[in-house]
Amino acid sequence: MLIIVCGLLVVTVGVPIATGSDTYTVLTRSMEPGLPPGTLLVVRPTAAADLHIGDVVTYQLQSGKPDVVTHRIVRVEASSDGTRRYVTRGDANAVADASPVRAEQVRGRVWYAVPGIGWLAIVKNSTSLQPWLVGIGALLVLYSLVSIVSWVRKRRHESDGPLRHRETYLPL
Repeated sequence: MLIIVCGLLVVTVGVPIATGSDTYTVLTRSMEPGLPPGTLLVVRPTAAADLHIGDVVTYQLQSGKPDVVTHRIVRVEASSDGTRRYVTRGDANAVADASPVRAEQVRGRVWYAVPGIGWLAIVKNSTSLQPWLVGIGALLVLYSLVSIVSWVRKRRHESDGPLRHRETYLPL
């Protein structure tokens, strides 16, 4: 179990930090079935010239604003000033997104995805749930400490072996 938890931490926290990638959580069904809601996405910054049709990208709805969308590039267009624009569409959507995406809006290409783990990030970032998470964490630490103390006491008792001496009672 510990190996699984450590592996998940490496994949969801360590690798993104080490590579300068960002993590996002899929919130809608627009990319189903490949990226269902709750999927954690690791998105690598990618140069505009390296983005192609078929790439799944995360982009800002408005340049400089925090709201993002993750959709697939279905067409690449060149604007009159020579910059690239990307027409995107969610895999579950019938039509392409209304507005083409400019290169400066693109946060990066999806590098890999971990289904189901994104819900943990949502819960962790929810201010109304944080006191509960702290409480649950404290209870888990307390439970662990009690278990360790109990185990140590049991081991000590087992290592004592048979009684070394017996008290002798004399009748009065």
